[in-house]
Amino acid sequence: MMLIVIAGGSGFLGKTLENHFTKKGYQVIILTRNPKKSNHIYWNGKDLGEWTKILEHTDVIINLAGKSVDCRYNQKNKKLIYDSRINSTNILGLAINLCENPPKLWMNASTATIYNHSYNKEMTEINGETGNDFSMNIAKAWENTFYSITNPKTRKIALRTAIVFGKNGGAYRPLKFLTKLGLGGKQGHGKQKVSWIHELDFARAVEFLIKNTSLKGNFNLCAPKPTNNKTLMDKMRKSLNIPFGISQPNALLKLGAKLIGTETELVLKSRNVVPEQLLKNSFKFKFTNIENALKNLTL
Repeated sequence: MMLIVIAGGSGFLGKTLENHFTKKGYQVIILTRNPKKSNHIYWNGKDLGEWTKILEHTDVIINLAGKSVDCRYNQKNKKLIYDSRINSTNILGLAINLCENPPKLWMNASTATIYNHSYNKEMTEINGETGNDFSMNIAKAWENTFYSITNPKTRKIALRTAIVFGKNGGAYRPLKFLTKLGLGGKQGHGKQKVSWIHELDFARAVEFLIKNTSLKGNFNLCAPKPTNNKTLMDKMRKSLNIPFGISQPNALLKLGAKLIGTETELVLKSRNVVPEQLLKNSFKFKFTNIENALKNLTL
């Protein structure tokens, strides 16, 4: 039985992977600050401890640890976002190198936000452009830390994950809430690209990368064709049978973001990201159309 350890795996994406792999017969262990189940082991994301022993018997380690970016970008939160990603990656790299029989594969979370704001140019793993702002610099530092650690016996993959839509988490729930309130119109001008992936395809893509042992490096985890914000919100209303949705101009979004403690970048940045490496290696998506994905989530 293959053993998968998910660091920082108690959140939405961790639970998505845990459910997927458990159903497939894999053994899954979660490293978490708040152990609540029999398969949970305590770690604090920055120090060696008893948790390192499990890595000796691990086939795959997946690191999802990191403070959510759904917050205000003040100095305190910026430091927490940075430290939680860099510290957890560093300590896992050290723990892997202390193993006599290290994990065969280390997958580290990254983000599709690493790429520049773009309406026209499709951002691929090879030809995508990265820029210089807080979010992109965090992503670049995260990946640089990951790849700067030499792990001779361990294959390494960075998961540049786009917005994940799932029934019980991710971006779907707040958008569903807004739509039901009658606020499901376009956000800003609505032309910004939205790179997305259904939770099932996210888990299937991770499994695909585990099984294809020749694959390594950066992979964009997103549907083959981005949608745009206006289309996304139109399809949200249609899937929920909501006849109208009030649009939210930039000024209103800025006020709302301040009130609920987040940043407008999360909805206004144009993420035009495509999964060139997954497609090149013949991964087959189940959900390539945003309308079909949203219909599935309302079932």
